[in-house]
Amino acid sequence: MNAAEFLRPEGWLGEAGGPRYLQLRRRLQLGIETGVLPPNSSLPPEREIAEITDLSRVTVRKAIHELVREGLIEQRQGSGSFVREPMERMEQSLSHLTSFTEDMANRRLDTTSRWLERGIFLPTPDEVTSLDLREGEQVARIYRLREAGGRPMALERAALPLDILPNPLEVTTSLYSVLERLGHRPASAIQKISAINSDAREAALLGIAEGAAILSIERKSFLKCGRVAELTRSRYRGDAYDFVAELRLRK
Repeated sequence: MNAAEFLRPEGWLGEAGGPRYLQLRRRLQLGIETGVLPPNSSLPPEREIAEITDLSRVTVRKAIHELVREGLIEQRQGSGSFVREPMERMEQSLSHLTSFTEDMANRRLDTTSRWLERGIFLPTPDEVTSLDLREGEQVARIYRLREAGGRPMALERAALPLDILPNPLEVTTSLYSVLERLGHRPASAIQKISAINSDAREAALLGIAEGAAILSIERKSFLKCGRVAELTRSRYRGDAYDFVAELRLRK
């Protein structure tokens, strides 16, 4: 069965099924789940779907937008709407302090970085407080899009005191490998995780729909002596990660 035959309204579109855009959304989702609309295949144009289903183009557009927001469909500029290939979810332990590069290497995935900011800057008031900086001190700051297996996975923004990371240009892959070589690898950290909705820029960089759920992780890392070494704020794709923590009964 091809997409046009599958979308014919007989049998699934009716007054009792609720709003028409939701009925179409469910039909399209069923087509994706059953393989009628396989990964990387293109959807018929909105005009054609409207003609097949006898729905308005506004209704069709709203149904497709819902599936884009849910990560099932992606819209490519000038090319149309395509079924997204499912992304394998990754379990990330909260019990060990590791870098993104180390995590992906353990999964035998090559990593790349797209640099968005890297250099020495005047600190923000929050960085001054979080890193215990003295008046007049600067920070090394790096901000990049992290990719694994050719797919965008996370946005990472890190700030460090200059005596911890004197030259941020030395960081080409793993920040922690550079810090380890300098004798400043963090030994512990405190992390705060929250779910937020992506803004337009984050969504464009991560290849997701604007407003899609992402995981916001703020981490403050410490040296063995207890000194703050790093402040990191990251944005992880919500459709790619499950964070797992091992809990033990307190005795």
